[in-house]
Amino acid sequence: MLSLHTNTASLSALSSLGRTEGRMAHAMTRLGTGYRVNSAMDDAAGLQIATRLSAQSHGMAAAMGNIQKSLSMLQTAEGALNESGNILVRMKDLAIQAADGSTTNADRTALQAEFTALSHELSRISSNTSFGGARLLLGDTTVEKANVVAASAAAAAASGAAAAALANAQNNHNAALAADQAGSTAATRAALAAAAGAIVGASANAAVASAAALDAQQYATAVAAVTAVDGVFSKAVDFQIGASGQEVMTVRLTAQLDAMHLALHGAASTYDTFGVDRPGAGTDLVIASAASASIGKLQGAIDAVAGVRASLGASANRLGHADNNLANMRGNTRVAMGRVMDTDFAQESANMLSNQMLLQAGGTVLRQTNSISSMVMSLLG
Repeated sequence: MLSLHTNTASLSALSSLGRTEGRMAHAMTRLGTGYRVNSAMDDAAGLQIATRLSAQSHGMAAAMGNIQKSLSMLQTAEGALNESGNILVRMKDLAIQAADGSTTNADRTALQAEFTALSHELSRISSNTSFGGARLLLGDTTVEKANVVAASAAAAAASGAAAAALANAQNNHNAALAADQAGSTAATRAALAAAAGAIVGASANAAVASAAALDAQQYATAVAAVTAVDGVFSKAVDFQIGASGQEVMTVRLTAQLDAMHLALHGAASTYDTFGVDRPGAGTDLVIASAASASIGKLQGAIDAVAGVRASLGASANRLGHADNNLANMRGNTRVAMGRVMDTDFAQESANMLSNQMLLQAGGTVLRQTNSISSMVMSLLG
């Protein structure tokens, strides 16, 4: 029907032209942004999926950063304990030398000086090794203080026993002396010489035990007054190794760390982790018997340090595997998100070209439909 008021063909062409223009604008937007989904209207379900995948990917990236920092912290602690182990090995060598019968008292004094210096460095490593301002190797101070009190009591008991042994040796010497004076024989003279030698040994043991007890008592008093901060590993440490709250790796070194400090205190009389300046040269190697006893204690300390190092190494290995797994998951998550969100440039380029051609054709058709009114006028002429 030909009409002046309603140009049906023109309206139809105009509507088609608008739709074509919208599709071309859509294709150009996708090509310009690189994303297939630029608003929820493009793909509501796809946008929800992509948003969830994006949140997971970002969470895994943050967790991977956590793992790298955690690895650095564990490696810092392990490296410090490696040096502590080296120091303990040297201290054990010194104890073995001091326990030998060919070593003189002057030699033991020199050995003790190095032994004490090394124990002070052990103390510094334990108390000052830190990561990001947090001290790593301090133990549970409540437990450590209790151990110091117990060690002081043990030292006092050992001093009492040594004093009793000295008194007994003196009594034996007096009895041997009386027997020799009553009637000197080869046997009584040998017994007297043995008793005199026993007094020398007991006297040396008593002097060392008394000095150790006094030092332990003074140290316990100083430690009781110290307000110390627990170390990072004095309690269980939770490492966030994933994008969800359930992905936590817990490292528990409390018992091992406390055992290590107890062993170190036992192995070196001048060892300290509380920042207390322990005066004196130490009594670990000043006599052969003390040096001999120190050998086993030092081996125990070496084993305790190695045990903590092994646990740190195992935890660090686990973190490394967690990091590798996160890298794999994050890569695949980003690929999945890209399948939902990213523009297929080949397809969209073809769509844009197709719509450009349709837009040109629609414009040509619209011009032709607008000439229909002139046909109506020609009928009236």
